[in-house]
Amino acid sequence: MTQGDVRPTLEDVAAYAGVSRSTASRALNEEAYVSSRAREKVLDAARELGYSPNQAARSLVTRRTNAIALVLSEPETKVLEDPYFAEIVRGAFRELSARRSQMLMMLVDSREDVPGTVRFLDGGHVDGALVFASHRADPLPAALRSLRLPMVFGGGRPGGATRGLHLVDFDNEGGAKLAVQHLLSLGRKRIGTVAGPQDQRSAVDRRTGWRKTLGLDDRAAARLSEEGDFSTESGEQAMTRLLARVPNLDAVFAANDPMAAGALRALHAAGRRVPEDVAVVGFDDHRGIAEATNPPLTTVHQDPREQVRQMVDTLYQLIEGDNPPPRRKVLPVSLVRRASA
Repeated sequence: MTQGDVRPTLEDVAAYAGVSRSTASRALNEEAYVSSRAREKVLDAARELGYSPNQAARSLVTRRTNAIALVLSEPETKVLEDPYFAEIVRGAFRELSARRSQMLMMLVDSREDVPGTVRFLDGGHVDGALVFASHRADPLPAALRSLRLPMVFGGGRPGGATRGLHLVDFDNEGGAKLAVQHLLSLGRKRIGTVAGPQDQRSAVDRRTGWRKTLGLDDRAAARLSEEGDFSTESGEQAMTRLLARVPNLDAVFAANDPMAAGALRALHAAGRRVPEDVAVVGFDDHRGIAEATNPPLTTVHQDPREQVRQMVDTLYQLIEGDNPPPRRKVLPVSLVRRASA
């Protein structure tokens, strides 16, 4: 450290390392054209002197804020209660921290929040955005299209369209197919579903995968399905309604793990044994839920942290000017077998 309380400067680091000021600057900014030996000397000098760059001055040169917005277009209660979003937030924080960027989380709780969100994102406060806005009628994706800000979308197709967007999703339809094929392999004949909200693309795709795999027409699909809102309580209520209409049901595919947990409650309350009387398969593989239910839940595994990692990789390509072509990347899922089916 320099004498007294004087903060060390870039010139101090350069002198200590025995290099020019420009070489020290390039090394600290991780630019090219710096030898590995010189870079190591500069980094060692910075550590020994306790030097940290003036971030405000650097941002004036690079026009970077080193901040990324994580935009979740969902009601606050859902973000706080749904374990999927908890994984998204944790994953984004870790990925961005590893890149020395700050994460700024924004909740778009209602349509009234959209104009303020757009103004903030257009105000130069962040370098890019990771956006989760999967509801069909959500006005946010269309409002964001006019911005020049680099952004990548996660989850289902925003507004039903993907043209011109960078998007990372899971194989929701394929995951439902895995679940239903497994139930069929167990000899189950009457396989219902507790579907997610049909204004959300992932829920639509999971119901479609269930229906297609069973070869159901619209009338049969309507009889064997009930809709929830992805919460445990809605899963319990949907399962109760489904049992009342189809009492000889012998299997159910739930569109996420919280609703599967609710379905298990309803089955236990109705005196149905799982899996002997009714086999149950969920979707997500949230360990805190799937391994804690009675019995432990067979479910479709997806990895939100891998989704976020892919989104962050694409976002930084856009920020750096690499401009990869817009596309929808679909991540694979797998079936994890436990005792419920």
